[in-house]
Amino acid sequence: MRILVTGGAGFLGSHLIDRLMEAGHEVICLDNFYTGRKQNVLKWMRNPYFELVRHDITEPIRLEVDQIYHLACPASPVHYQYNAIKTVKTNVIGTLNMLGLAKRVKARFFLASTSEVYGDPEVHPQPETYWGNVNSIGIRSCYDEGKRMAETLTFDYHRSNDVDIRVVRIFNTYGPRMLPNDGRVVSNFIVQALQGKPLTVYGDGSQTRSFCYVSDLVEGFIRLMEGDYIGPVNLGNPGEYTILQLAETIQKMINPDAELIFEPLPQDDPKKRQPDITRARKYLNNWQPIIPLQEGLEKTIAYFRDQLKE
Repeated sequence: MRILVTGGAGFLGSHLIDRLMEAGHEVICLDNFYTGRKQNVLKWMRNPYFELVRHDITEPIRLEVDQIYHLACPASPVHYQYNAIKTVKTNVIGTLNMLGLAKRVKARFFLASTSEVYGDPEVHPQPETYWGNVNSIGIRSCYDEGKRMAETLTFDYHRSNDVDIRVVRIFNTYGPRMLPNDGRVVSNFIVQALQGKPLTVYGDGSQTRSFCYVSDLVEGFIRLMEGDYIGPVNLGNPGEYTILQLAETIQKMINPDAELIFEPLPQDDPKKRQPDITRARKYLNNWQPIIPLQEGLEKTIAYFRDQLKE
C-alpha cells in the first residue's frame, strides 16, 4: 500500500515508518521538523519506496495514498506550550486538511489522539467511555482541547462523509528517539542522571503515570489500522507507577548517588493516569504491552548515552 505518515520524522512516527517499510509498503513521510528529526528516518532515504516531504499540515497538500497515519503534533508540554496557537492550528486545521485528503482519495484515516483528552481524571483507571475533566482555558488546553477537537472532526467526517476512520488514545510512551529536551518525565530523569545532575521531581512525586515502550505502542497502531474497529481505543501500559518510583528506578540504574530535588507541580498536571485497555484486548487481537519497564528503560538509557556522547 501507499501510506502517508504525518509527523513521520518524530519519535513515534519514525518507529511506525520502520515497521511499515519493513512490511514492504510505500511510505510518504510528511514533517515540518519542529520536533521531528531527519536522522530518525535517515536509513530509508535511499530506498525507492520511501519519500520525505518537508511540509506543514496546516497548509493543504494533494497526494494519492491508501492510508493516512495522522501523528503530526508536538506532544510534550515544553513544545506544545511554546507556541500554543500553532498547536491548536495543527490539531484543528491540520486535522481538517488530512481528513479532507482522506475523503478525496478514499483513504483510511488514523488519528493519533491522546490520554490528555481525559484531563485530570476523576475516574481511575480511564476507560474510553469517560468524557474527561479538562480545563478549557488552561496552559495545557491548546493540546488537550486541540486533540478533543481533532477527535470531534474525525468522527464528524466519518458520520457526514463516510470517511473510514481509526482513533487511538495514546498514554505515556517512551523509548529511543525521544528528544533529550522534550520535558517528558522519562527523558528528563535519564538525561539528568547521565549528566550527573539532580533528578527534578515535580510535586511530591505521588502522581502516577503508566509507561508503554514504543514498539508495543506501534504494534497496537498497526493492529488497529488493519482491523475493523473504529475506536477510540486506549493504548498504553496498565502498569501504574508513581513519578517518585520512576525517579528512584532510573537513579539506581544510572547513578545511585544522584540527588532528588522537588519543584512545584505545574498547573493542571494530572494526578493519576492509567489506561483501561479492555477494549484494546478485545478488538486488537488481545493486544497488550510485553516489554517490562526495566528492559525498556535499559534500551532508552543506552540510546541517550550515545546521543549525549555525540
